[in-house]
Amino acid sequence: MSKLAPPTGLYFEDFEIGDSVESVGRTITEADVVQFAMLSGDWNLIHTNAEYAKEQLAGERIAHGLLVLSIASGLAVRLGFMEDTVMAFMELEWQFRKFVLIGDTVRLRATVTEKKEVKRLGGGYVWFKMDILNQRDEKVQRGQWKVLVKSRGLA
Repeated sequence: MSKLAPPTGLYFEDFEIGDSVESVGRTITEADVVQFAMLSGDWNLIHTNAEYAKEQLAGERIAHGLLVLSIASGLAVRLGFMEDTVMAFMELEWQFRKFVLIGDTVRLRATVTEKKEVKRLGGGYVWFKMDILNQRDEKVQRGQWKVLVKSRGLA
């Protein structure tokens, strides 16, 4: 749906339950994993030691789950519907379902599932079902995001 990808953000009133949009893909690189390990301090061997990872469940290094979630957040912002209208990220429910390997390409699918006006906060809550899919269309992560979005009256 093109409505969720305007040049600037959508206001609370613009969202309708069932609206859905999908991002472009983003390939997870070696540099992503190393930089995330440096930033977060998470040097777990499953992410950073190829020889160790060979003996583990995936058989090779995997990307940090929180790295992939962070990339999904960036993909959501790139879609444009949050630009300048989202006031706060309020809540997150999340599942890590499959490994994401270095070289995998992920994309985000966002679907509006619920909304609630909160006039005292100048807008309302919008809930999104978020699915992160890999290049094989497998859901690698999924969950729900709740964000506080400005009302058009604040524009």
